[in-house]
Amino acid sequence: MTQTASVGFSRRGLLSAFAVTAITAAPFFKGTVAYARGAGDIRRLRMYSGRTGESMDTIYWVEGEYIPEALKEVNAFMRDWRTNDMVKMDPRNFDIMAAAHRLMDVTEPYMLLSGYRSPATNSMLRSRSSGVAKNSLHMKGQAADLRLKSRSVGQMAKAAQACAAGGVGRYSRSDFVHMDCGAVRHWGA
Repeated sequence: MTQTASVGFSRRGLLSAFAVTAITAAPFFKGTVAYARGAGDIRRLRMYSGRTGESMDTIYWVEGEYIPEALKEVNAFMRDWRTNDMVKMDPRNFDIMAAAHRLMDVTEPYMLLSGYRSPATNSMLRSRSSGVAKNSLHMKGQAADLRLKSRSVGQMAKAAQACAAGGVGRYSRSDFVHMDCGAVRHWGA
């Protein structure tokens, strides 16, 4: 795939990209895992952290199976960088992130702003901003705040919402998109 600089998605382009990506979101649809076996289905996450200087590029799913070593790598990467606390992240969120990335047809890695947040970190952030939820899904390992230089907040949010598999928050002033594997909902501008 090549990197593209398009400003938005056409209906046809979005539908064809979603059709290609449907297998990527297989865990959300009963019976699709069996369908995906043998289809060459792989799921990949590419991210870097401006906070720690770390980067990762890992295939975490191959033909219907999560790869335990890769999940551990992603869990460590998405740790609370302020406290170094780590939890087992919910891989359903990785699926949403990977599917949205694929829909946007980019090779650029996500910049991870926030993955897991310890209760102490969440409380501190909450004291500084009204936009931090008291019972944030970040504390359950079910959310990520992400940015791409080559895509706008609107483009990223549209791709994540097209997955219809979790929460999507637009934070245009701060230039990031929140993706989680909770209830399907969206907010922000």
